[in-house]
Amino acid sequence: MKARLDAIDWQILKELQDDGRMTNVELARRVGISAPPCLRRVRALEEAGLIQGYRTLLDEKQLGYDVTAFAMVGLHSQTEADLIAFEQTVEKWPLVRESYMLSGEVDFLLKCVSPDLQTFQNFVIRELTAAPNVDSVRTALTIRRTKDEPVVPIDG
Repeated sequence: MKARLDAIDWQILKELQDDGRMTNVELARRVGISAPPCLRRVRALEEAGLIQGYRTLLDEKQLGYDVTAFAMVGLHSQTEADLIAFEQTVEKWPLVRESYMLSGEVDFLLKCVSPDLQTFQNFVIRELTAAPNVDSVRTALTIRRTKDEPVVPIDG
């Protein structure tokens, strides 16, 4: 069930997505209410799970992660236990930054970052393809990022 939000809630979500570091006083000013009810609304949005957390977005290239690649993984078995086991294995791999279970020919799509091509290749050969239940792995190296919007589209 989709959350029932009023215009102020939507504006709070939009403003926090744009700048999660702003103070509650600044947020209240931007959405046109006083600080105490603004804070109550933010807490209610957090408790409802609409706001899942706050984080800082880093530039991976400046931090030495020059390779971004995707791995398309097919599994031998797609039983729930095998899917969960693979998900738990993925959690242990620091190079994997995002993981999606898919329908269709590929079971999982993994977004990976690596300092260099050799490190990524070693990961694919030594860890990913060697993992239990992995049947196939296809990889694609990115040339450049053309869009990066790690937020939900909110009108307004």
